[in-house]
Amino acid sequence: MRILKITLFFALAMFVLAACGSDTSNNDNSSSDGNGSEFDLVEDGKLTFAASGEFKPFSYMEGQEMIGYDIAVAEAIAEKLGLEAVQQKAKFSGIVTGVKEGRYDIAVASHTITEDRLKEVNFSKPYYYSGPVIYTRADSDIQSADDLEGKEISVSRGSTYIEMAQNYTDNIPEVDSDVVALQSLASGHHDAVITDDITGQTAIENGLEVENRGQLGVSEQAIAVAKEKEALLEAIDEALQELKDSGELAELSKEWIGVDITQEPDELE
Repeated sequence: MRILKITLFFALAMFVLAACGSDTSNNDNSSSDGNGSEFDLVEDGKLTFAASGEFKPFSYMEGQEMIGYDIAVAEAIAEKLGLEAVQQKAKFSGIVTGVKEGRYDIAVASHTITEDRLKEVNFSKPYYYSGPVIYTRADSDIQSADDLEGKEISVSRGSTYIEMAQNYTDNIPEVDSDVVALQSLASGHHDAVITDDITGQTAIENGLEVENRGQLGVSEQAIAVAKEKEALLEAIDEALQELKDSGELAELSKEWIGVDITQEPDELE
């Protein structure tokens, strides 16, 4: 009888230990999934994203924090991945380099997908579509792209609009942001500015006296991710698709932009 009791005691002890070991293993797996270790993040459990904070309504300052469509998209993606969103304000011209060098996990900063940028970083699926527009003052003799030859065209530093302006002139003053370029134009400087349609329209709605003189094309804006972070890129693409399928991405666009800019142009009615 004593031997039987001892045997039962050890059997029970082994069962308890096995159960504890199983719980520990499950907890470890849950912790790994929760802190994003598979994504090689700047900081475990946090999605560090960069934006300029100078591109209203996409990213701009309210107090000490950035807000806008880009910021809302970044925060929605972080939530989908189970991570804390951490914003980093940076000059637009240096953001892609920052992603490439690992200072930021991603950039949600209205970057247009271009061949040159694809040499430095990878891009997600587009999270919105827009297009470059010519803006001038009301008294300007520039009526279309045909009138840009030899003119002074201001653009934001590091943007794709530099190459676009080079099709018309060598006189291309570069400034820190599209808003600064438009403000300078309205104040009597430069002949024209090439910038995003939505940014220009927002500036006009806010009282800036400039006018749209024609769109120069359609562009795809996407999230920049370092080349080696393939798992993170895949997860971001999945999150974006979920946000689009659920209609949340369109709602964020309407909230911050006023219209849905998340559909490809040929999908628009």
